[in-house]
Amino acid sequence: MDIASKNVAVITGAAKGIGRAIALKLADDGFDIVINYRNSSGSVEELVGEIESKGRKSIAVQGDVSVFEEAKNIIKQAVDFFGRIDVLVNNAGITRDGLLLRMKEDDFDKVIEVNLKGTFNCIRHVSPIMLKQRKGKIINISSVVGVTGNAGQVNYSAAKAGIIGITKSTARELASRGINANAVAPGFIKTDMTKTLSEKIRENALHSIPLRRFGTVYDVANAVSFLASSNADYITGQVINIDGGMVM
Repeated sequence: MDIASKNVAVITGAAKGIGRAIALKLADDGFDIVINYRNSSGSVEELVGEIESKGRKSIAVQGDVSVFEEAKNIIKQAVDFFGRIDVLVNNAGITRDGLLLRMKEDDFDKVIEVNLKGTFNCIRHVSPIMLKQRKGKIINISSVVGVTGNAGQVNYSAAKAGIIGITKSTARELASRGINANAVAPGFIKTDMTKTLSEKIRENALHSIPLRRFGTVYDVANAVSFLASSNADYITGQVINIDGGMVM
């Protein structure tokens, strides 16, 4: 256990994209970082090195958040090493898009398991730790499609809408013990996921965004940074859209 650590953040699905940007931003903010990943060990080792070059400490913990016991082990390893957890960022997620009438049962179930149940699993296991500390920030990565829905994404939309419900319920249950729970809902963000979209879909999306640009992973990371900071101590149960004004 590293008793010198004062601010520790656990980020799930942090190997790349939004999770990676969040890890680097929170390291800049002074947090020691626990990087959770399911695979991509090479890129994770590079990320650990980058965080440590900033003067912070970091460990990488492999695990599938959709599995209850694996999520428990992720949290346990974080506490065993650092002695505490101040911030949990539930970022791990997958997509398996398809029209409702053609969607396979497994494609629906897997997205719910990783995106929604994975979020529950990590909150379930981190809550006793934060309750003992009487302090903690839980930040869940939802999506604007959890608010609006989206054709071809009934599974993803359902999971992200569920995350909003989990966020609000968690906030109500844990607020009296000094724990804040909030969500950010990104819109179209430049990631590996959005790279697979067709040019027509990307063009239509751009026309629906008042700021006329896609977001970056840093736009999301900056919002998470704010919610993780003491500047957001009086904010809980909220959903912040990071979407260039697409959903108002």
